[in-house]
Amino acid sequence: MTTFTGLLHGSVVVADTERALGFYRDGLGLPVNPERPDLGYPGAWLQVGEQQIHLLELPNPDPVQGRPAHGGRDRHLALGVTDLDAVCGRLEDQGVIVSRSKSGRRAAFCRDPDGNAVELIEVLD
Repeated sequence: MTTFTGLLHGSVVVADTERALGFYRDGLGLPVNPERPDLGYPGAWLQVGEQQIHLLELPNPDPVQGRPAHGGRDRHLALGVTDLDAVCGRLEDQGVIVSRSKSGRRAAFCRDPDGNAVELIEVLD
């Protein structure tokens, strides 16, 4: 029987890689992995611990408008962070709308410039 060992990466479609890097690299603080090969289209790989987020600069097959206002009710990436307030502050300084979780958890939701939802969950070391 096959055993799955973990999630290695998730991909998001973006209209402009550099604009998306302003959110993922500069806002969230994720490092860019320089090992991405030439795949025939622009993009970037970002490290999230041992896992990655792949930015794919391709035509978006999904509607960007009409998505749920709250990212928790939409498909989303969930990232563990050690200092939720610091990350939310950096994003808000960039003009990103951040909504704190209404459940009482140390979590927040936001969207990247292309409307992809991201959940940030504070985890303690």
